[in-house]
Amino acid sequence: MDAKNLFMTPTTAALVRAEYALGLLVALTLFLSHLHDVRWEPAIGLFVYIDLIGYLPGAIQMRRSSTGDLHKAYYIAYNVTHSMLTQALVALLWMALLGPEWALLTLAIHLCGDRALFGNFLKPFGVRFEPHQHPAYHRFRREFSTAHQTSHRRPARDAS
Repeated sequence: MDAKNLFMTPTTAALVRAEYALGLLVALTLFLSHLHDVRWEPAIGLFVYIDLIGYLPGAIQMRRSSTGDLHKAYYIAYNVTHSMLTQALVALLWMALLGPEWALLTLAIHLCGDRALFGNFLKPFGVRFEPHQHPAYHRFRREFSTAHQTSHRRPARDAS
């Protein structure tokens, strides 16, 4: 993936997931090494609120929908709550108001876990809310794989 090709091949996706797995490992190590200092109510609340607001409403509505189509608000709620930027702001606001604490690591644990363990990233409007391979992506993978196997030429430089 680069600025001109906003897609990931399975290998690229695996590498990105591995990077998030490292983040998950670091956050879990810090969390577990300070377990005796963790306030459990905030830790659990911070961990689950992300899905209570951002994932569960869309998942429930998708199961209720006969077509699987959802209003964009569900995607926006998911993307806002599952954004590293949003959760960094939540952590900064928490620290400004209540002070730093180890429970805040559950924000990183949740997001890095979603990405590393489940491959869940932010949701574009053009795909189903729950993972389902888009027909256009299926065609792309087939065409990209075929082109990659048959072409050994260097790609032409992009003039833009």
